[in-house]
Amino acid sequence: MKRMVAVLLAMVLCSWAPWAEEGSHGAKSEKRNTVKLFNGKNLEGWKPYLKDKNVNPRDIWSVKDGVIHCTGASPGYIRTREKYSDYRLTVQWRWPGSGGNSGVLLHIQDVDDVWPKSIECQLLSGNAADFWVIGGTDFKEHTNKDERRVPKMSDSTEKPLGEWNTYVIECRGDTIKSYVNGKLQNHASETTVTKGYIGLQSEGTPIEFRNVSLERLEK
Repeated sequence: MKRMVAVLLAMVLCSWAPWAEEGSHGAKSEKRNTVKLFNGKNLEGWKPYLKDKNVNPRDIWSVKDGVIHCTGASPGYIRTREKYSDYRLTVQWRWPGSGGNSGVLLHIQDVDDVWPKSIECQLLSGNAADFWVIGGTDFKEHTNKDERRVPKMSDSTEKPLGEWNTYVIECRGDTIKSYVNGKLQNHASETTVTKGYIGLQSEGTPIEFRNVSLERLEK
């Protein structure tokens, strides 16, 4: 009887814990070469970082009904605990309120910071697929060195607020292509970073994410 109680207690604690220890990786799905970065239950495989060390990450990030909820109340992000290169990343997102700012951080380097050395695929409402260079990263199409932003190619293809959008971001070698709801919106070549962690930003506004996965590509 005591052993059964101990087992049940351990199961409850494991299901509650939002983050696993360093070294936990995304689970491979049945599809070959596909990694399910978000398991739909908790934030296992992700590491939180917040600018304000006095804020509890659990007050910013939570999981319910297969969705990652971010309050945006403190600047920071969650990032994968494993580095990736040569992949096709899929992320679905929506704004539960009036829209705002967030982003997908690619090729995050080793030092966690706000904001870390990386290339950002923007999620600012109406500007999804803009690229931003952060911490000294660069690429060929970033020709105006007075601006860190490289705008998307065409008008926004985002859905109305409250509806789910799909980001597909392809990182192959030193190139990045970003698609919003099926339309190619930006392209970067000769990037100075080609491998790193993947992050989801907390940047002042509530946002929700789901179906975060990647497909490994041949080099």
